[in-house]
Amino acid sequence: MLLINPPVAKPCEPPAGIARIAGALQANGIDCTLVDLSQECLLDQLDQQLIPVDTWSRRALKHKDRYLDDLRSLSLYQSPDRYQRAISDLGRILAVIGDTSDCDISFANFNERTKSPLSSGDLLKSARCPESNDFYPFFSRRLEIMIQKYNPGSIGVSFSYLSQALTGFAILGFIRKRYPEVQTIAGGGLLTSWMNSPNWNDPFRGLIDHCIKGAGESELLRLYGKERATRLGTFNYDDFNLQHYLSPGLILPYSASAGCYWKKCRFCPDHAEDTAYLAKPVSESIAELKTLISAYNPVLLHLLDNAISPALLKALIDSPPAVPWYGFCRFEKNLESFDFCLSLKKSGCVMLKLGLESGSQQVLDRLHKGIRLDRVEIVLDNLRRAGIATYIYLLFGTPAETESDALKTLDFVKRQSESITFFNLAIFNMPICGPEADGVVDRFSDGDLSLYCDFIHPHGWDRKTVRNFLDKQFRKDPCIREIDRRNPPVFGSNHAPFLVPPDAIS
Repeated sequence: MLLINPPVAKPCEPPAGIARIAGALQANGIDCTLVDLSQECLLDQLDQQLIPVDTWSRRALKHKDRYLDDLRSLSLYQSPDRYQRAISDLGRILAVIGDTSDCDISFANFNERTKSPLSSGDLLKSARCPESNDFYPFFSRRLEIMIQKYNPGSIGVSFSYLSQALTGFAILGFIRKRYPEVQTIAGGGLLTSWMNSPNWNDPFRGLIDHCIKGAGESELLRLYGKERATRLGTFNYDDFNLQHYLSPGLILPYSASAGCYWKKCRFCPDHAEDTAYLAKPVSESIAELKTLISAYNPVLLHLLDNAISPALLKALIDSPPAVPWYGFCRFEKNLESFDFCLSLKKSGCVMLKLGLESGSQQVLDRLHKGIRLDRVEIVLDNLRRAGIATYIYLLFGTPAETESDALKTLDFVKRQSESITFFNLAIFNMPICGPEADGVVDRFSDGDLSLYCDFIHPHGWDRKTVRNFLDKQFRKDPCIREIDRRNPPVFGSNHAPFLVPPDAIS
C-alpha cells in the first residue's frame, strides 16, 4: 500500500497520521510505503525558475538557499528578526509563483482562486482535471516513479487540513485516470469531519473506493482481511526525507491518544461530532517513545494529543524522554503545584499549549471548559517560574461572549502578560452539528462540505465586530502587542519552542 500526505501542510515535521497507519499495517505483515508530497512539492516550488519583478522578490530569490539552510539551523531562531525575514521572503517567492497560475500558495495554505475546497463539485473538478493543479508536474512524476517501483494494490490519501483538499483530489484523479486498477482510499481528520456532518451524502463515489473516518488502522486492516486493531498503532517514519524539513533538526511527532479525554467544551468539534477517545496504556507510550527517540534522534518531541493526560504528564516526569518536548494540555490540578511544573521542566518540557479561550469566568462556565480563572493564574505563574513557555489559545465571538466579556479577556491577558509567551487568537465558527446551532442559524455557509454555519449572535457580537475589536483594541495594547510580536509567523506553535530562551533547547 502507498500512503500519501498531500500538499499543503506545514513542512516542518513528518506527517504523523500516515506514519501511525504504516506502523499498524507493517506490524500485521502488510507492506506499506509513505510519501510526504507536501514537503516535496513545496520544496520543488521553491526550485522553480522565477523572473522577479520587484525589489522584494529579487531579494528573496537572491537569499533563498541561505534562508532554507538557516531554517534548518538553530542559530536562526535565536534572532527573531532574521527568522521573520526568512519566513517572509520565502513566503514571497511562493506567493509570486502562485500568482502565475491564479492560486495562493504558502507554507501553510493552498487555494485555487476559481475553486473552493468546501465544494464537492469543485473537488471533483480537481479530480477530473488534475493537470490544472499547480503541483501536478511534480506529483505526477513522483507518483509514476513510486507506483512503478512498488506496484501498490491500494493508494491512500490522508486529509488532515482543508488546505490539502484541492491537491489531494487532483492526486486521486490522477491515480484514477492513470492507474484505474489501483484501489483508492481516503481518510484523515478532515474527511472524518465531513463524514460526521449531517449533510454527508458520499459525493465521491466512483473516485474513492473507500472513505474511512476516525483512526484508520482497524478499517484498513479489515480491508486487507486482518483482524481489527484493538489499539492505536505505533509510528514509522523511515520513508520520509527527515533532513529536508524546515526545522533545526527532526521534530518527532507522537500521539498517545486520539480524541479528547475531556470532550465537554461546547465549541469543540470533538464534542460536536462525539469523537471517541482512544488512549494507549501509559507504559506502552513511554516504551514507544524511547524506541522512537533512539531510532530517529530528534531535536524535539511534539506530543500531538488533543490534551496530554495527567497520567502521561506524570509518566514523562518519572521517565524523561531524553529530548526537549512540548504539547497541548488542559489547566489541570497537577499544574497548580510548582514542584510538579518544575519536574516537567526537568523532564524536558520547553512549552505547553493551553486552551484558555476566555478571560471571563461566565463565558468559560457556559462553554463547559471546566477551569477556574483563579486557578489558571496559579498555573501560569508556576509555568513561568519553572521556565516553561506557554502558548495560549483564545477564542472570541462564541454565543456565550459579549463585548464586556471580551474586555475581561483583554484585562486578563494584560495582567498575565509576563506568563504568556505566545498566543493564538481565533474567531468562533459555529459547527453545523454542534449543540448551539439550533435556533441561532442564519444560513449555511457556501459549499456543501462546510463544517460550520453562519449564525445570528444573540448579543450582536458578530464576526465583523469581533475582528474590529481584535485589530483596533486588543492588539493595540502595549503588553499584548509585545506578545503578538513574539508569535512566529506562518509556522506558529510548530516553531515556537525554538524561539524560547536559547537554554531551553540545545
